[in-house]
Amino acid sequence: MKKGLLIIAIFLGVTACKTNPFTGKSTLNFFPNSQIFPTAFAQYDQFLTENKVVKGGEDAATIKKVGQRISSAAERWLTANGYAGYLKDYQWEYNLVQDENVNAWCMPGGKIVFYTGILPITQTETGIAVVMGHEVAHALADHGAQRMSAGTLQQLGAVAGNIAIKDERTRNTFNQAYGLGSTVGLMLPFSRSHETEADRIGLQIMAIAGYDPAEASELWKRMKAKSGGQAPPEFLSTHPSNDTRIANLASWAPAAREEAKKFGVTTFK
Repeated sequence: MKKGLLIIAIFLGVTACKTNPFTGKSTLNFFPNSQIFPTAFAQYDQFLTENKVVKGGEDAATIKKVGQRISSAAERWLTANGYAGYLKDYQWEYNLVQDENVNAWCMPGGKIVFYTGILPITQTETGIAVVMGHEVAHALADHGAQRMSAGTLQQLGAVAGNIAIKDERTRNTFNQAYGLGSTVGLMLPFSRSHETEADRIGLQIMAIAGYDPAEASELWKRMKAKSGGQAPPEFLSTHPSNDTRIANLASWAPAAREEAKKFGVTTFK
């Protein structure tokens, strides 16, 4: 059994390399699009049947308009940088859902939901573009598949430890320490790195789409004000702190504008 787990771990490690086109880095991902996208699409469709989708009105139309502009900008960047066809399996969809939660999310393959509760924070079309760029970036970078891959390795580590440790008391101690250690030391930093990566990629593609990247840090100032400063310590969170995001986004905005200039974009909404 131990040998079998080792072989599985080695196989996954060897086959898990996929390059993120926006960073040039290899990523932990052993779930191909052909495996993960159909499941994500089905879950998204199910969610829409169980929630109140806003079908008409200016807000819903703006969500779709911005989503199309952002995903088109991403495709322009990918094609220009040697990744033509990267999005061939994606099926972009952008829906506004009636819900007071201040949130938006994206499933693998480009299925995006905005909750109406986030609109008072976005305020404008450009504010929507900040959030949309971030969510589209999650899809572009395969963050969903990467989280699944990391979770699988975390589970394999737990199984291996439980097989190797025969004493029940020692095994219980291991499980407690491993659960906390692997979560705080590995999974949460992994998640925060994804959020930071999506912020940076999103800033770049929103600029290429013609939206002012300087608005991103302003949106997160509003998000911070909305939260009233109530948040867990950053090391215990899946997301960077508001202050970290505000500082990062402000510092990255000039580079995003420069990238947009390569595509002939010199004025921003």
